[in-house]
Amino acid sequence: MSGSDDVDLFVIGGGSGGVRAARIAAGYGARVMLAEEYRVGGTCVIRGCVPKKLMVYAGRYRDEFEDAAGFGWSLEAPRFDWGRLKERREAEVGRLEVIYARNLEAAGVELVADRAVIEDPHTVRLVGAGTRIRAARILVATGATPANEPKIPGAELAIDSNGVFELEHQPERILIVGGGYIAVEFAGIFASLGSRTTLLHRGERLLRGFDDEIRDALGEAYAKRMDLRLGRTVERQERVADGIRATFSDGQTLTVDCVLAATGRRPNVAGLGLKRVGIALDAAGAIPVDAFSQTSVPSIYAVGDVTNRAALTPIAIREGHAFADTVFGGKPWSVDHRLIPTAVFSTPEIGVVGHNEDVARRCFPEIDVYKTSFRPMKATLSGRDERVLMKVLVDRASDRVVGVHIFGHDAGEIIQAVGIAVTMGATKADFDRTIAVHPTASEELVTMRTPVVVKHPVGVG
Repeated sequence: MSGSDDVDLFVIGGGSGGVRAARIAAGYGARVMLAEEYRVGGTCVIRGCVPKKLMVYAGRYRDEFEDAAGFGWSLEAPRFDWGRLKERREAEVGRLEVIYARNLEAAGVELVADRAVIEDPHTVRLVGAGTRIRAARILVATGATPANEPKIPGAELAIDSNGVFELEHQPERILIVGGGYIAVEFAGIFASLGSRTTLLHRGERLLRGFDDEIRDALGEAYAKRMDLRLGRTVERQERVADGIRATFSDGQTLTVDCVLAATGRRPNVAGLGLKRVGIALDAAGAIPVDAFSQTSVPSIYAVGDVTNRAALTPIAIREGHAFADTVFGGKPWSVDHRLIPTAVFSTPEIGVVGHNEDVARRCFPEIDVYKTSFRPMKATLSGRDERVLMKVLVDRASDRVVGVHIFGHDAGEIIQAVGIAVTMGATKADFDRTIAVHPTASEELVTMRTPVVVKHPVGVG
């Protein structure tokens, strides 16, 4: 490090990855400055995982109120207040933002509320202040932003996933376009909160990349909860007297109060000055990095969604931590992106760790598939038409569990615990000798004994 440097590390972006990297580096004695032009906390805390999960919880009370009658409860008709939820949600987001900023300050990180751009391998300019900071190393942690392509006539009439949190009133009718995490989760939220919800996706199944049977189960469940339209696109949107009219590729039209375009996200790299220092983006528009998050410019690093390795908050956090340990702590390590437990907070939920069946069959000469589908115990009295699906994929040669897929209530909570076992290399025999917790849905994971016979090819569609 040069004595002429103002800081040892300059972090661009105050999201999960940047904040973790800054705090850990400062803990090793590094002089750290972090610039965030919007709000500290990033997508997850401010307009992603946290506020969205709070909305998921709100929507699920609708099911609980309905199910209560089957267990002897008599309730007056519940009434939902969108404004009250928005107020409470924003208060929680604000509380977390203060905590993030306070933790940075406590760690000795200088937080700057400004936009930062890179001028050379060791210089960052604060746009608002007009000042330049010399840094031994620069870390880019600017995350991703809604992409919502391709553009269509009237595209400007739609909101993106950021705009959802700005809605002052709940739309009575909403069209959600997309088939990934964000579209699926918001469709479940709005349908549960009582909006007349249409989810439209160009593919024949939702959630590309997930196990096909899980995708089918989600499609069946969503078709009961909302207007699900697959295999078509929106051709144009126009303002009409009673809302927004969308015209679809099959010629049908739909008039709604709100259109949410949730067709993808792209790395947030615009105007950062990357080209100026010779960093070329990859085909996805992301910053290429090596296993230790270093770019082609030795003094510049990048972590999180801006690198497009695995766009998940816990991954950004681990990448930021690994960077700081490696560069400032003298403890080099890198993140293993091959085995990532994850959840989709649809209703019902999805929890996944490891390979889907299609990928597993390509990776291993022979696999055994253990599967169960059942009506959850709670539904026996509530009368809800809902099923749970669980799959365990096993490499026959080693008996190692290489994939677990859960569709049903609390799948996200269950998969976190299962992820520990799978990460440790658990075998099917380990699952079999684990005592079941009865009566629970998750006990099925350790009681499946006979593999199923696959009669149809996997991965079609």
